[in-house]
Amino acid sequence: MRSIKELKRSSRGASETSSWVFLAPLIGVLIFATAFPFAYSAYMSFFNWNWGNRFSFIGLENYANVLTNQEFWASLFRTVGFTLLAVTFETIIGFALAMVVDRAGRQAGWLRSVLIAPLMVSGIAVSLTWKIILDPTIGILPRLLGHIGIHHLNLLGDPKISLLSVSGLDTWWQTGFVFIILCAGLQALPRDPFEAAQIDGATAWKSFRYLTWPLMMPLVLLVAGIRTIDCLKLFALVFGATGGGPGQTTESVQLLAYRTGFKASQMSLSMTMMVIYVLFTVIGVVALVSISRRRRSHV
Repeated sequence: MRSIKELKRSSRGASETSSWVFLAPLIGVLIFATAFPFAYSAYMSFFNWNWGNRFSFIGLENYANVLTNQEFWASLFRTVGFTLLAVTFETIIGFALAMVVDRAGRQAGWLRSVLIAPLMVSGIAVSLTWKIILDPTIGILPRLLGHIGIHHLNLLGDPKISLLSVSGLDTWWQTGFVFIILCAGLQALPRDPFEAAQIDGATAWKSFRYLTWPLMMPLVLLVAGIRTIDCLKLFALVFGATGGGPGQTTESVQLLAYRTGFKASQMSLSMTMMVIYVLFTVIGVVALVSISRRRRSHV
């Protein structure tokens, strides 16, 4: 008969093999949809390709052109600004709504459905719908505001507030994602510390400050990180709502790369923009993760 150690070793090997079998399709999709396009773009960034017969090796010339391009840096700062605004709004509003629903219990079940509904709509549909709603001539919202004395409101056409307005569209669209995760986190918190604090006479604010917030902070940071990565891929909302305008006040890096590649026919330069942008994003994410780990180690 086989020994217990041999049986454990064989079962462990079988489980590892089965796990790799289940992970293989996911790894294949990631390689096909992410790794290969990035590697191909990195390769093409060393050439001068215009969608036609022109295809010549130029080395690092595209990188020099992008890094000295003011439009690229301006679009990068706009993308980061949009991300900071949208993630801040979504995290604060989503957390507040999760607190309300957690306290209300089953009575606020309808609110869950209302908040999750926008997540089922695509980004381009959201942008086109709100573009019509906010249109200063035929939009419903400007007409309603006109009845209370607020006239000539052009949220998407005013250069001063257009980026803030696009951030508001993303907040309306994705706050439900933050809400549903944080609501589940609140419901999973242990109840004993809160009951003890209530017996000791702690106020609702003190319970939130010393119990709820410290316990929820890791989950809040996780959700904010996920939304940050998603917001950095800004394209559909801007493409459908403003097209990058007015002027270029809402043009993201992705939209600039699209315009460079598919309208100006400078495909290699467009790929170079996205390679540099991905590298910046990876460096930023790694830096944030390392800072978070250092803070946890000092706690």
